[in-house]
Amino acid sequence: MKIAVVGASGLVGQKMLQIMAERNFPVGELIPVASERSVGKKISYLDKEYSIVSMQDAIAAKPDIALFSAGGSVSLEYAPKFAEAGTVVIDNSSAWRMDVSKKLVVPEVNGNVLRIDDRIIANPNCSTIQMVVALKPLHDAFKIKRIVVSTYQSVTGSGKGAVDQLEAERAGTEATMVYPHKIDMNALPHIDVFQENGYTKEEMKMIQETMKIMGDDSIKVTATCVRIPTVGGHSESVNLEFEEEFELKMVHDILKKAPGVTIVDDPSNNEYPMPLTAHDKDDVFVGRIRRDETQPKTLNMWIVSDNLRKGAATNAIQIAEYMLEHSLVY
Repeated sequence: MKIAVVGASGLVGQKMLQIMAERNFPVGELIPVASERSVGKKISYLDKEYSIVSMQDAIAAKPDIALFSAGGSVSLEYAPKFAEAGTVVIDNSSAWRMDVSKKLVVPEVNGNVLRIDDRIIANPNCSTIQMVVALKPLHDAFKIKRIVVSTYQSVTGSGKGAVDQLEAERAGTEATMVYPHKIDMNALPHIDVFQENGYTKEEMKMIQETMKIMGDDSIKVTATCVRIPTVGGHSESVNLEFEEEFELKMVHDILKKAPGVTIVDDPSNNEYPMPLTAHDKDDVFVGRIRRDETQPKTLNMWIVSDNLRKGAATNAIQIAEYMLEHSLVY
C-alpha cells in the first residue's frame, strides 16, 4: 500500500506513524506530507528516514490511502484533490464531519456504513469517539433517550503549542498563550469558539456527531466541555436516560463484551479509569457505573480514553484497516 500521512510532523501525525508501526499496517511506500516550510525535513518510520514532500507531489504520487491531520482549511482544499486522484482520504479535522454526503465513522460502532465509493471519510471528534464506543452497545440494548455529558479534556487536544504553554507555566517561565487564560492549576470551560446559543463549537460537535454516528436523531444530547491541565487522556462524566429498564449487571455484561471497551470499576479498591490508565492505550475505559437515583431508567458512568490514540490516530487507522479488510480500497 502507498500511504500518505498529511500533517506528518504534528502531534497526531506522529502518533499515526507510531500506531501504523505498532499494528503492522501494510505500508509499502510512505509519503509524509506537511506544510511548505517543512518540505525536505526528515521524519523517521521503522528506523528509516523519509523526506517530507509537498501536497502537490503527494497528490501526483496517487497514494492508496491518505491520513489527514492538518486542520480543516487544509482538508477542505486538498482532500477533494486526493480523492479525484483515486485516494481514500481519512480526515481527522472537523471539515467533513457533518457533510451529509460523507460518512462519519467509528469502526466498532458504524463501520458497516462504509462503501467502496467512499473517497473522503471523516474521523469524529476525539470526545465523541470515546463516548459512542461505550454508549452504542447500551443504546442497542436499552435505547438511549438523553445524554448529559461533561468532559475533562487534555491540553494535547489543542496541539503542541498548548502543551508548551502548560509546561512553561509549570516551570515558571514565559509562556506563549494558546488559551485565553492560564491553564496550569486551572480548568477552562471553553473548548473551541462560542456559538450564538451559548455552547462552544466543541460542545455542538459532540451533540451533532453523536446522533450522526449512532444513526438516531431522536437522541437528545447536551454537553459541557472543559479543558484541564493534563497531558494526554480525555475524561467524561456521562448521564444516560434510557427508554427501557436495566439492571447494573446487564450493563456490566454488555460492556465487557463490547469491542474496544475495558471496564475498570472497583471503587472499594480505588479502581476507576483515569487519564494515566488510558495513556498510550487504544481501549475506551469505563467505570463509576451506577444508577442515577434521582430518576428512573438513568445511569451514570465515567469514560476515559487516550485522545491522541483512539480519539484521533488509532480510529483513523482502524477505518483504513476496515476498508482494506472489506476490499473497499481499489
